[in-house]
Amino acid sequence: MRLRSNNITRDELLTRYFPQYRLVAPQAQSGLGGASCLIELGEHRLVLRQHHDRSAPAFHFRRQFHTLMRLPATLVPRPRFFMQGWMAVEYLVGEIKSELPDAPTLVSMLYDLHRQRRLGWRIALTSLLEQYWLQAAPARRTPFWLAQLRQLRKHGEPRPLRLAPLHMDVHAGNIVHTPAGARLIDWEYAGDGDVALELAAVWTPDEAARQCLLLTYAEIANIDIRQLRQQVAAWRPWVLMLMAGWFELRWQQSGDKQFIALADDVWRQLHIKG
Repeated sequence: MRLRSNNITRDELLTRYFPQYRLVAPQAQSGLGGASCLIELGEHRLVLRQHHDRSAPAFHFRRQFHTLMRLPATLVPRPRFFMQGWMAVEYLVGEIKSELPDAPTLVSMLYDLHRQRRLGWRIALTSLLEQYWLQAAPARRTPFWLAQLRQLRKHGEPRPLRLAPLHMDVHAGNIVHTPAGARLIDWEYAGDGDVALELAAVWTPDEAARQCLLLTYAEIANIDIRQLRQQVAAWRPWVLMLMAGWFELRWQQSGDKQFIALADDVWRQLHIKG
């Protein structure tokens, strides 16, 4: 498959830039920001990622590489190659578990990220939510969705409690447990934003787990727990709308009905909160 941006196929890329590497695992879908395959030379492995989302500007993919270049290897896989539409990063040897790490481990990783130098671009949820609305299937654009979108736009995004680089897609499947510690992968949504937004967006299994996460983070980051809880609560409607819109877009792009079920579940939560 050829890319609109650079007109080079995966096989052409491997022949030109990685002639001694062999393909280990075929290309597979990975979120909205790219697809990946595994290549190796001896015991050295790289993950080769392709920018495929036609709706996203090309600079969004470059930002991912910039993020990996900026952040330390204690948080991210090391980037090794970039050209328009393609990047290669070190393969992390470790385990992806079905559950999040315990609160101290997770908070230590997030707090380490949030203390890094800012990336240089802000996460703008209002415009992103509007994009999801415009790109959704017309039959799925309900009056309730539009009303929620207008309400958030009217109130505006909460003023940041503490501005820092964010990952914005923290869930069990994006954490690799390596012998040297936990690492985060899939940085396509990264940018600068409120640390409370990051905490509101972590895919915790239930509210009790989220409250444990907040308490642990407040202690380590020296933030008043009441203020942090209030700020996270203010971000939660934004996060739920973000999740619903993402699921709607994934269904529109893939036709996979599991995303409709996931979107409907988030809409139910928003109805209850409303």
